[in-house]
Amino acid sequence: MRILIVVHGLPNDEVTLHLSAQFAHQAGAAITVLAVAGHARDRASLEPALARAREVLAQAPILESKVRLGSSVHEVVREAEEDGYDLVLVGEPWHEGRFGRFRPGSESVHLVEHAPCSVLVVKGKPRAVRRILLCDSGAGSVLADPVLRATRVGPPLLARFTAQAADMLRGEEEITVLHVMSQIGAGPGIADGHLRAAAEELIEERAPEGELLIQDVQLLVRPGVQARPLVRHGLVLDEILHEARCGDYDLVVIGAHPGKLWQKLLLDDLARKIMVQIDRPILVIK
Repeated sequence: MRILIVVHGLPNDEVTLHLSAQFAHQAGAAITVLAVAGHARDRASLEPALARAREVLAQAPILESKVRLGSSVHEVVREAEEDGYDLVLVGEPWHEGRFGRFRPGSESVHLVEHAPCSVLVVKGKPRAVRRILLCDSGAGSVLADPVLRATRVGPPLLARFTAQAADMLRGEEEITVLHVMSQIGAGPGIADGHLRAAAEELIEERAPEGELLIQDVQLLVRPGVQARPLVRHGLVLDEILHEARCGDYDLVVIGAHPGKLWQKLLLDDLARKIMVQIDRPILVIK
């Protein structure tokens, strides 16, 4: 596994580096630390950040550092494309005390939209990852609709998560698979009772959403990992943010879901809002 870690020369680099060290150690990953300078004269100012990264990540089996010149997001995307990384880790904020023409979080959103691989945006307080919230339902009943399911391109989120992130799990994690039932997103054929049912009821009644939750939990079965399904009812964005905060999760996982153009736009808009408003690390799986 190859991981690209972006440092900015800011205090929040520490949180990014320590989370990166946790994942890199568990996965035995090859690490590249990247700093982006706007001009050649700025190279020297980034060396302390790179030196600190080399210190924190000293146990990585392969570790190198680079400086690229140019626009931050553009150069991170180019590096990810040129060297074939599996994961990019980047902290927020990207700048200290200024956002220029960017809104808070917009650079990370831009990176996620253009990166060729999954991206983990690190924000909030330092924390070891033990409790994970995996949001597999995106927009109400879309994933449980057999017509929409038949048009999906590529593997579902859980399959992508286990394929890409399984090596980073220590076997001590609690993973909650969240499905949000929303009347706004409900399509034809969704029973009223299902819009109010708990996960256990959906599973017992063999509702499409219940079948999805069973499949998701089965995909996560591995020694030491505890997986449980959870259904919340309401607006998708509100319910994801509420569960992330109230459940005190250490990492939130969402997917960049493929699909028809109108679906993709809606889901991407939802993902953007989650990324900007979430107050803890978020992994966007591609």
